[in-house]
Amino acid sequence: MTTAKDQVLIAQITDTHVGFEPEAGENEFNFVRFRNVLGHLMAQPVQPDLLILSGDLTDAGQPDCYARIRDLVSECGFAVHVIPGNHDSREEMLRAFPECPTVDGFAQFAIHFDDGDKGLRILCVDSFEPGRHGGAFCETRARWLAEELAAHPDTPSIIFMHHPPVVAGIEWMDPRPHEEWFQRFHETVRGHRQIVSIQAGHLHRPIHSVVEGIPLSVTPAVAPAVALDLRPMDTDHADHRPIVAAEPPFYSLHLWRKGMLVSHFQPVGQWQTLARYEEHLRPMMKGLFAERE
Repeated sequence: MTTAKDQVLIAQITDTHVGFEPEAGENEFNFVRFRNVLGHLMAQPVQPDLLILSGDLTDAGQPDCYARIRDLVSECGFAVHVIPGNHDSREEMLRAFPECPTVDGFAQFAIHFDDGDKGLRILCVDSFEPGRHGGAFCETRARWLAEELAAHPDTPSIIFMHHPPVVAGIEWMDPRPHEEWFQRFHETVRGHRQIVSIQAGHLHRPIHSVVEGIPLSVTPAVAPAVALDLRPMDTDHADHRPIVAAEPPFYSLHLWRKGMLVSHFQPVGQWQTLARYEEHLRPMMKGLFAERE
């Protein structure tokens, strides 16, 4: 897919976990949060060029949940792309989103935007393995990514995947650096300076890090957040620490413009507006703009 743009705005929604309360239907806590997040996004004055649902769309891969998600995102006036997370079923996700491209059965694909200069490539990576909570990145997936990167060495590229290939310090969610998938991913992206960012989900928290010199960001979840606790965890002793907290749901907007990527993380909820751009603020705004000339 190739699209001509002078800037690209990419929305990311992750970890919706629809179906955590299967008996609740459309009144389910997670589905209501997802509907509110999508409504907030669709109400923005500047609409994204595309939306990426970056995994854990459902909580247990239920077909009816994918159907409800499909119905909801069908209201979007922009393209919607999906990649699976560890709570998904790849088969059911692809059945609900049959237009999703695949490579050797994996939901991996590239989107190319032509901005009149070097363009921008979005590379969506499938990090799901059935029965496994953590990430996966087999030789087949690595070969596809390596070939995509080798074929476009001068085109800025953003990788989207569910599992962040970093150790964030939340032990029960973290991979270990010795894991095969972790090492293979690092080896695959190493030295590819056209990769401007890696965008992930899975950790249910806003996190920034670096992978092989490449900036990495994690978009917070629509579903409740993973509690921030950096203490080591003893699997033989339950210490009553908080694990999940009902923090606000989030989405992110990634703006690519003039060779630069900026990511914004937006919580969704009800807050009081403390200031608006009214007439009495116009002189201040004129001054702010004037000093930049």
